[in-house]
Amino acid sequence: MTPAARLQAVIEILDAVAARQTQDGAAEHPAELAVNDYLRQRRYIGSKDRRAVTAMTYDLLRHRARLAWWLERGEGSADSPRQQLLAYLELCADESPENLRGLFDGARYAPAPLSAEEDAVVERLADPELRAAEPPAWVAQEVPEWIAPKLREAFGEAAESEAAALLQEAATDLRVNLLLGTREAAQAALAEEGIETAPTPLSPRGLRVEGRRALRASLAFGAGLVELQDEGSQLAALLCDARPGMAVADVCAGAGGKTLALAAEMHGQGRLLAMDVDQSRLDKGALRMKRAGLKSGDAGFIERRAVKDIAADEDLHGAFERVLVDAPCSGSGAWRRHPDARWRLTPEKLEDYKAAQRDVLRKAARLVKPGGRLVYVTCSLLPEENAAQVASFLEEAPAYAARPAVEVWRDVLEADYPGDPEQPFLTLTPARHGTDGFFIAILERNREAA
Repeated sequence: MTPAARLQAVIEILDAVAARQTQDGAAEHPAELAVNDYLRQRRYIGSKDRRAVTAMTYDLLRHRARLAWWLERGEGSADSPRQQLLAYLELCADESPENLRGLFDGARYAPAPLSAEEDAVVERLADPELRAAEPPAWVAQEVPEWIAPKLREAFGEAAESEAAALLQEAATDLRVNLLLGTREAAQAALAEEGIETAPTPLSPRGLRVEGRRALRASLAFGAGLVELQDEGSQLAALLCDARPGMAVADVCAGAGGKTLALAAEMHGQGRLLAMDVDQSRLDKGALRMKRAGLKSGDAGFIERRAVKDIAADEDLHGAFERVLVDAPCSGSGAWRRHPDARWRLTPEKLEDYKAAQRDVLRKAARLVKPGGRLVYVTCSLLPEENAAQVASFLEEAPAYAARPAVEVWRDVLEADYPGDPEQPFLTLTPARHGTDGFFIAILERNREAA
């Protein structure tokens, strides 16, 4: 593809993203789906061009606040994918107006020539006097204006560095399936396929991939030896301290990423219940279980159950030594992977997430045996979804108390504790740990609880 053809591809993808966002029942990650659909329908596009188009699309989405702020001052439209791209090329890639006119020349596969309005916007954005303006902090941080105070509440002076880390491309991590091989064996198998990896710094089950590779096409992935899973997610599963022979429930199992991690730690022994309100997501998890060498249903120790109300299943009450609640949340800790998600989060949606978190915590607590543990996890960096939710739950549930995460870490892992040992909960962040953002609270039920 020519440079101009790549730009046209980005414009078409941005159009598709905008269309998906306006649909009823819009998908959770419209940008990811739009990119994948576009490239799937154009298999003739080479790998280098695919990477370039994808990288530019995601980088543009990361800088939406900056682009919208400058387009407003340049009397342009932040809703126009073409103008978004023009502003991105001018402000982030230092392209001159003359170069932009050359790229947008209407040649075969190239974007159509600039309209008079677009040309005027490009000229205004090149004006040094206009560009001397200083954007507000939330624009510099590339977060919605109402989110900036929440990051300040969570991280204080470090909010700026945390926001900057959320703009970086996320690493690709793999979890080694210990049911099928060791980390060293997995690393060697991947290397034979030309995929270089290094051990993850914190998770003893993880490998970090160097560069971009088609991992799902690898033999190691196809054989179930490795699974795609961020290091932070791996640590959340490990801190459940699930052991062989235990009864363990993964309440918000989804497609089963953490369920598989728990199964490996249990060595396929005991009882493992994967629950979710969405049967289709559980069905996807069944395929992953099969690839990992595990069986579900009557033939295996993993049971899958789609439920609308876990509190209604009285046969499950008090039946589990470990209950994992990977709660529905804003996903702010994973904005590196889904940069468009930050712009789709609204105060109303956040309130819905908080209500769902309160509900699932209360209901999941009924499943825990006396002396067992309830592990509450979010991939959020917002305090009101994390420590505030746990504090509220503990006020209502006197049978539970926080078990310091540092104690469980030292019981389970050999690495140095990455959090503040004075705090009861563990927060992992992209800036401090190189993981997605995760909050992990371990709540223990009193052994004498009725």
